[in-house]
Amino acid sequence: MMDIDRTYSRRGVLKVGLFGGFALAGAGLLGSVSGCSTDRSAAGFQQLRQSDLPMLRRLTPIMLAGAVPASDASDAAQAALASLDEGLGYLSPAVLRQIRQLFDLLSLSLTRGPFTGIWSSWELAKDADIHAFLERWENSSIALLRQGHAALQQMILMAWYGRRESWPHCGYPGPPAI
Repeated sequence: MMDIDRTYSRRGVLKVGLFGGFALAGAGLLGSVSGCSTDRSAAGFQQLRQSDLPMLRRLTPIMLAGAVPASDASDAAQAALASLDEGLGYLSPAVLRQIRQLFDLLSLSLTRGPFTGIWSSWELAKDADIHAFLERWENSSIALLRQGHAALQQMILMAWYGRRESWPHCGYPGPPAI
């Protein structure tokens, strides 16, 4: 009986791995065919592409909610995107390629709807729908979606909390003077 359960678990892991691999490969293929996956950076950015910005501009303020006053959310989101862009420049080519595949998966309308439940463009997405997507991914039984959520959250929060203007809100006095 134990062998059957172990086999089922392995089979389940293989299914999830294959599903995730096909999803990312499909997003990459669709992105390259549609021109979404070009390596050209958006104006004012080194790593972030024009196709990444609508998604990131909607996710960033929602992920920063509570970390910045609502009146400063727009400026904080733009500053966090600048830091995120800078941080992406330090990644290895392989890791940057994976991040871009995640961004493609979330940006392409063909994959965005089924994977996030957001069928409209990111600019038209309601905050409640974005919260629901993030919660689904965070609590998903599919490890790849949980990892995608963690990657998005960590990148955006690290980009914000690495900035000097975020420090007073969280009580960090800054690095010691040497």
